[in-house]
Amino acid sequence: MSITRYDPFRDLRSLQDEVNRLFSTNLGRGFGDEGLSRGAWMPSVDIFENKDSIVLEAELPGMNREDFELTVENNVLTLRGERHFEKKDEADNYHRVERSYGSFTRSFTLPQTVSAGNAAAEYKDGVLRVTLQKREEVKARRIEIAGEGAGSSSRKTIEAKAEETGAADRQKAATNNAR
Repeated sequence: MSITRYDPFRDLRSLQDEVNRLFSTNLGRGFGDEGLSRGAWMPSVDIFENKDSIVLEAELPGMNREDFELTVENNVLTLRGERHFEKKDEADNYHRVERSYGSFTRSFTLPQTVSAGNAAAEYKDGVLRVTLQKREEVKARRIEIAGEGAGSSSRKTIEAKAEETGAADRQKAATNNAR
């Protein structure tokens, strides 16, 4: 008889592999045409950030500008609309319909670092691009440091990311800068 080492996580790993296998398949195809009749689809969205703004890009191919709307309420950006199935001709007999149709809603909570008041949106070539500018107080800025060292007049510049400050801190900073 051979001795095998007990692995307390073996069953847990097996369960994880089964769950990963289940979710790696396309769930929409598993429900047949049910997803089409319910109108269950969501446009793909990319969200990225640069030094001045946060950008959301949503793929809405084949849709007109009037088919969707974009709203911001309580710091939540919501994209909602509907893509209609348009049969070209009554004589057309479709053998397969794989594109998704129906209504959709996507909502994204905005971080405190952006201001929804200066949001800009552009729809071009089936892609909606929403640009949300960062607030001035959270943008990275350069701070110059004066100090003693090799030369008393030498200055060193470092990069710093500003934290959100309250009105009192901004007033204090403005007073110090005025001196």
